[in-house]
Amino acid sequence: MEQVFDTGLVERNRLKALAGARPGVDFLLKLAAEEMADRLAVVEREFPQAVELYGATGVVADSVMATGKVGAMLRVDTDAAFARNGEAFEQAPFEFPDLEAQSANLVLAPLSAHLTNDTPGFFIQARRALKPDGLFLAAIPGSGTLGELRECLLAAEAEIYGGASPRVIPFADVRDIGGLLQRAGFALPVVDQENYTVRYDTLFNLMADLKAMGMANPLADRPKRPVSRAFFLRAAELYAERFSDPDGRIRATFSIIHVSGWAPHESQQQPLKPGSAKARLADALNTEEIKLKR
Repeated sequence: MEQVFDTGLVERNRLKALAGARPGVDFLLKLAAEEMADRLAVVEREFPQAVELYGATGVVADSVMATGKVGAMLRVDTDAAFARNGEAFEQAPFEFPDLEAQSANLVLAPLSAHLTNDTPGFFIQARRALKPDGLFLAAIPGSGTLGELRECLLAAEAEIYGGASPRVIPFADVRDIGGLLQRAGFALPVVDQENYTVRYDTLFNLMADLKAMGMANPLADRPKRPVSRAFFLRAAELYAERFSDPDGRIRATFSIIHVSGWAPHESQQQPLKPGSAKARLADALNTEEIKLKR
């Protein structure tokens, strides 16, 4: 399996972000928490046991518990530093939670699946951990995220060094995620995408926030050589030229893919078999049916 991400660096970045947390910098995690809680609130059922996978601060677990739909919550993360007093917590390597099969009614994956080297395997683990008719909810940064930053870093590097290196991680699109859900065996998959625009004074303020979120570059083939200050100054100039508002502030896009899927169960609605319809579409449309040649 190709190692796209340096998992050791992913963990170090997340721990540094936790240790140096600044007020407000967790806005993406809070957006994910609100969205998951809203989606759970409209589901007319209870979830006796839930699991939060690599939720960092636990804000998602808190929001979901506040809906009153969940009986108990187990938080799983890579280090005991993520644990809080009085809560159920298990330590596990990133993307390998080692959950017992059919042990949960609800599995949550907030802003973590995009950093997995084996995303299909991660989804399969989540599905296996669910009891029949259990629910999986995830929030995943998708294509379009940090597109402005990617463009300006590539342009600056090509201009100054005559080449380009991977400095922003690749993000999956909606169709990719939908396909992975089906491949993992989830029933009734639903995938949609929301774009959020955040404004910053400069590229340097954006990069400081990314570092504080634990989103510094963790790519396994990231460039190892240091770059000059001139490189970042030029990237900042390009960003201001291409993606600034009239007041001079720059725009950064964060595109979040919201995911839900169910562990299969016989009670779930099944698609109709071909030819089983009791009425013709042509009759409903009041038109003539034209049979296709075979």
